[in-house]
This record gives sequence, structure tokens and C-alpha cells, in this order.
Amino acid sequence: MPTGIVTGASRGLGLALSRALVDRGWKLVVDARGGEALVREWDGVASVVALEGDVADAWHRGALVAAAGERIDLLVNNASVLGPSPQPALADYPLDVLRLVYEANTLAPLGLVQAALPALAPDARIVNLTSDAAVEAYDGWGGYGSSKAALEQLTAVLAAEHPALRIYAVDPGDMRTQMHQEAFPGEDISDRSPPEVAVPGLLALVEGDLPSGRYAARELSAVGV
Repeated sequence: MPTGIVTGASRGLGLALSRALVDRGWKLVVDARGGEALVREWDGVASVVALEGDVADAWHRGALVAAAGERIDLLVNNASVLGPSPQPALADYPLDVLRLVYEANTLAPLGLVQAALPALAPDARIVNLTSDAAVEAYDGWGGYGSSKAALEQLTAVLAAEHPALRIYAVDPGDMRTQMHQEAFPGEDISDRSPPEVAVPGLLALVEGDLPSGRYAARELSAVGV
């Protein structure tokens, strides 16, 4: 039974991906900041250890790795924060708030990789969820987008430093999630796809042998990788 860690797995893409992995026989350690949602989704699932906590907390990251055991085959850094809603322009962005966005979206994923590295299997996969806002300059997305751009560079450097591993930055595309609604307060986002649409592309990376790099989950799904 392969073992993985998936952060932010009480809703949205993290929940959808974790459910798919469990169906495929994975043992998982999952987390979220909301304990009630974790219990609602994962209570009674024997192959899942659910830990409430914030990945920005070093102690919590250590607890995730310890719960996974001696061998970790997959690490999915999915948990993220948007920052203020609506998003402020960079000229007005409070720097103390921006530090928190970087702490959650950039430093915490790296910290979890650092903690997990000694236990990672020789052919383990690391999947860091990113966004098109990391590569495109959208008005009002400077905080979140730049935090994801930094995560993408960290991903690329980690891949260069650990060529035996498969280390991916993956853009899942626009989804009908709580975070996406927060990004567009008051707007109707019912035309966005549910997060389940991105899952086949993520599974292609988890279960396949594609080289480290940046991928769009829906493009992988479209070509049947």
C-alpha cells in the first residue's frame, strides 16, 4: 500500500484527489485547518489519518511526516491561502499580510518537502499545486500570483537537485471552489468546472513516469496521459 501526504484535503481539489487516491489503494495522511470538515469527510476511513493543523506551523509539518511513517511515496502540497478578498493592488498590499501569504503558499510547501525528504521513496512524487497567475500578470493578483511563482521556481530547483525524484508544479485550472469564490466575491462562478475535472491529470503524474516539470492538469487529461 503506497503512502502519501495531501495537504488541504477537507474540500476542493485536495478532497477530490484524496478520494481518488484512496479508491486506488493509497494510505494517506491528510490535513486542513478546519477540524470539523476533516472529521466530516474522513472519519471512519481506515486508510486515512486526518490531522487538523496549519502547514505554516513547523510542528504540524513534522506531525504529518511522522504519521506517514518510514516511507513516503507521494507529497502533494495543495493547501494555499488567497490573501485578502477582494485582492488588493500591489501598491496597496499590506506587507504583513503578504508575508502570511508567502508563508503559507511558498515557505510551508518547501518546509514540508524538507521534513519529508529523509523518508521519501527513491522514486517518490512531489506535486506542488500552482496557478496560471504564477506566469501571467493579472491586475489584482500580485500577492497570490507571486507566491505561486516563487513556489514554481522552488519546484524547478528541487527537481534539479533531486533528479531521481519526480517533482511537479501543476496548474489545475479555474475551478468551482471556495477559494475561487473568494477571489471573485459576489460573482457567479457556477460556469467553472468542479475540482474533480483536474483529478485525472494529477493522477497521470502520480501514477505515470513523466519527467519533472510544470504541467497543466487538464491538458494531461485531454491527451489521455
